[in-house]
Amino acid sequence: MMKRYHFTGVGGVGMAGVAFLLKQAGHDVSGCDLHSSPRTAWLEANGIKVSAGHSPSHITQDLDVCVFTPAVPKDSPEFLAAQKSECQVKYRGEVLAEIFNASNGIAVCGTHGKTTTSTFIAKLLRALGEDPSWCIGGETDDFPVAGTGKGPMVIEADESDGTLALYKAKTLVVTSLDYDHPDHFKTYDDYLACYRTAMSAADEVIETTTLPSDDWPEIRPLVLGEHNVRNARTAVEVALRRGHSREAILAALPDALNALPDRRFEQICSKPTIISDYAHHPVEIECALSMARALNPKRLRVMFQPHRYSRTKTLLKEFPPALAKADEVVLVPVYAAFEKPIPGGDIADLYHEFRNYLLQRQKDGSASCKLILARTAAEAWRHMYLTQEPGDAIMLLGAGDIIGLVPQILKDVSSQSNASPAKGSPIELSGFSAFRTGGVTFGRLVRSMPDTSRESIIIGAGTNTWFSDCATDADIVKAPPESNASKPGSSLIAGHPELAFMAGIPGTIGGWAKMNAGAFGDSFGNHIDHVIADGRKIPASECGFGYRTSSIPGLITHVELKSEASAQELKSTEDYLSRRKKFPPRTCGSVFKNPSSDNPAGKLLEEAGAKSLKVGGASVWSEHANVIVAEVGCTSSDILALARLMAARVRDCFGVSLEPEIRGLEV
Repeated sequence: MMKRYHFTGVGGVGMAGVAFLLKQAGHDVSGCDLHSSPRTAWLEANGIKVSAGHSPSHITQDLDVCVFTPAVPKDSPEFLAAQKSECQVKYRGEVLAEIFNASNGIAVCGTHGKTTTSTFIAKLLRALGEDPSWCIGGETDDFPVAGTGKGPMVIEADESDGTLALYKAKTLVVTSLDYDHPDHFKTYDDYLACYRTAMSAADEVIETTTLPSDDWPEIRPLVLGEHNVRNARTAVEVALRRGHSREAILAALPDALNALPDRRFEQICSKPTIISDYAHHPVEIECALSMARALNPKRLRVMFQPHRYSRTKTLLKEFPPALAKADEVVLVPVYAAFEKPIPGGDIADLYHEFRNYLLQRQKDGSASCKLILARTAAEAWRHMYLTQEPGDAIMLLGAGDIIGLVPQILKDVSSQSNASPAKGSPIELSGFSAFRTGGVTFGRLVRSMPDTSRESIIIGAGTNTWFSDCATDADIVKAPPESNASKPGSSLIAGHPELAFMAGIPGTIGGWAKMNAGAFGDSFGNHIDHVIADGRKIPASECGFGYRTSSIPGLITHVELKSEASAQELKSTEDYLSRRKKFPPRTCGSVFKNPSSDNPAGKLLEEAGAKSLKVGGASVWSEHANVIVAEVGCTSSDILALARLMAARVRDCFGVSLEPEIRGLEV
């Protein structure tokens, strides 16, 4: 009986295939997605109307079934509307299981290799003259996510939401059984139980790990990586059990193994070598890096985006040994999917674990991997682009939105002539790292305002500015040394007792003004008469002073204070000085702004236990929980990770989001 289906998130690789199969079977199918893509265009070309965005209006009275992916939150308006309607609400895995169970087909499951193995099987059977149908979570240029034929159905059976247990296969292929998806399976035993249910329901089971690895030497020259040799050997086993001869299989293998699915070691650029890979589990990462090493790059450089907080937390100790096989790793924030942040699952937690792992390896002389924490994936790519060297191989690893960088990557690479250094390539500026970490900042140092078409970073001595360990080609603008704005702010206090509340706060006079620095309820802006910025005199009334901020444009070269202090200001001088703790060397003052006068950041951080935190060479000051101290060997990435962990403690304990006071930090 024909039914009316609607798919929410139909552009997803798994959803699109199921929608296509139902349409080809004669059902009325529509869908919606937040983003248009080549896949949604393919669906529309096959008669499936795709609406832009999600909306409760898509849940119409004539719907029989509304199909969702777990990526759609259960509190989304469209999901809630479907639940209130008279239609059935099902998940993608349930619907595919219903289609598949009527086919007497071949299902491929396992922690790793499902997409590649099912692709190899379907293409091999087709090359052998069978006419399979398929639904697979990946595609190549000549092999879309789904297809229909009169022969056996080949599908990729996903275990992530537990729907694997619904499949009843003639042949069930199990590729691997490493623990994954802790958001759904609380223990490894729970995970295995799902597989056991599917295995017990199958007519026959092929376990990849039990197959001989060297009895088909003809496979090895056709694929890269030992794991792909095993995936191909599994496809051969399926064909053998279906009665195909060795001779026929050998003749068909070149066509069947001629391409991996998209995002499976996909080379998106050859000069420089840039590879995109879906690997997001430590075992998959090791496989991907081993394939890259086989290319003999001068340096193997990796950008990695973890997928989901729950996986990051559960496999935290397993990621560093896998990733450390690269020469350089730049971590980018976790792709949350449908999850909310959880303690222990942030990118800062992974950085912390990785940093400790490398420090331990340094002790035994085996560490060689450089580790950086980036604020965004775009910043990580910019770093890779600006610091590339001939012979580098760059990998984008992860199952999240890191793949969205590809258009920008291709644009940057295409604008680069003959692999010469990028225009505006950075130089190392020693001594410009935040907190005086001893590292370097990449950029172009200029003494006057740069071309407005370029990004610029305006600094005093840099003490109120955090610089990323990632390279930038921005202009770094510093006040001339002879200007009063470039001098330490502490030089003012002796002649201006009304500024005693500023004692011990690091920074230059210009930096104090730009950030409207302060303490004990007072701010530097309250004592300013005017500033000169970009050659223009700006009275204090036009400086836009706010809490740790101002609207002063451009480069400050002079700060003029009010001429006289009030009696009240002078009277309170001794009190300020007695209360002010002396900041230790290599600090940047307060890290976070106070959310309110009743709940200052330092108090919240102390009550959340932040004083115990330390990452690499960065630690929270024992005397004040809102101050980070940079110890010997500290990097800017250490500081960023520590700041993220500090903010997470407060968010988890009190539901308060802290805003950094230091320029450049993003938590």
